[in-house]
Amino acid sequence: MDPISPTTLDDPLDPAREAVVAMLAERERNFSLPQAFYNDARLFALDMQEIFGKEWLFAGMTCEIPAKGNYMTLQVGDNPVILVRGDGGSIHAFHNVCRHRGSRLCVSDKGKVAKLVCPYHQWTYELDGRLLFAGSDMGENFDLSAYGLKPIHVRTGGGFIFISLAEQPPALDDFLLTLEHYLEPYEMGNLKVAVESNIVEQANWKLVLENNRECYHCNGSHPELLNSLQEFDDTDDPRATPAYKALVAQKQSDWDEQQIPWQLKRFGKRNRLTRTPLLDGVVSMTMDGKPACSKLMGRLTSPDMGSLRILHLPNSWNHFMGDHAIVFRVLPLGPQETLVTTKWLVHKDAVEGVDYKPEEMRRVWDATNAQDKRLAEENQRGINSKAYQPGPYSETYEFGVIDFIDWYSERMQENLGHSAPHLQVVKG
Repeated sequence: MDPISPTTLDDPLDPAREAVVAMLAERERNFSLPQAFYNDARLFALDMQEIFGKEWLFAGMTCEIPAKGNYMTLQVGDNPVILVRGDGGSIHAFHNVCRHRGSRLCVSDKGKVAKLVCPYHQWTYELDGRLLFAGSDMGENFDLSAYGLKPIHVRTGGGFIFISLAEQPPALDDFLLTLEHYLEPYEMGNLKVAVESNIVEQANWKLVLENNRECYHCNGSHPELLNSLQEFDDTDDPRATPAYKALVAQKQSDWDEQQIPWQLKRFGKRNRLTRTPLLDGVVSMTMDGKPACSKLMGRLTSPDMGSLRILHLPNSWNHFMGDHAIVFRVLPLGPQETLVTTKWLVHKDAVEGVDYKPEEMRRVWDATNAQDKRLAEENQRGINSKAYQPGPYSETYEFGVIDFIDWYSERMQENLGHSAPHLQVVKG
């Protein structure tokens, strides 16, 4: 029998790689994906290897680790990750794995430390990942420098932290520069997380993203959200009304006077930024449309900033208003299980109970998240049926979903190397 190696362990997925490339090459564009993409364990493993293992992922906000020694952790598939603030304001990302016997170093979601110390055998690491102490029992010739923590690519822009588990991640510079420009008015270093929620949806991560990328379902499902949100954010949208276009022109003039960026920016299909008005007379995503926080963010002088919408595929969408911001992070847990984290940000000097009430601030999106959870889970239950076959998207209402599925298909094929032989795929 051949010895087991990493290559050998990859072999069980080889037929899945071939099938994925074939199915994506033959899929009918503007249709949902074949069933296996939403519920098959082998395809989920490929998603984790080729998308979440190679693309840039939104991990958290720089304001969550404001000072030296602050850290936060997250889990990307089987890979525990730690983000820590080091000397000079630098942010490091490491595999949260001790180089001794592989135990997790940091077991809390967040905290503050002087050094990173493994709770198992007390191996001790500097905040930049260098191994400082391994005990005397390793022998006098033990080379500490050979056992530093394994780093992960990390980049920041506009207060966002992105990580990539890839050896050579894709380019991100242009998007980060644009984030810096668009979020400059918010002075992102002066924000804090006011409240956070975590919900687990019993649905494939792609269904969670698909649901987010359209508002076709909003009228029938999101009464709280539609107290403030426009169903579209682009005057070129075929559904855009004359009243919406007039409101946009008025608000864009106001934002220009305040030197607030608003132009629609796209970076392929991965990233999208645009500032768009909320409903006329509404300034925040609250039940009454009024500010949730009386202390505005950054250098903003008016709460009437509309919503700066920021998309980052594969795992984040965001809304920045004048008084507070809402950031979302998606992390797959299994073929039909997804963690959705929502964080509400306010000025760091805002006082809970005085400047804002968390329960009022979160009410709209708590309701919306619960509604989206139900929608995604019912979508998953239907897709699991033997009756499911790919169905057509509306190019008018679901163009965002089409863009997401196109991006996913392109990245999967490119990351898999386009090298699989043609396989016959039974459709329908």
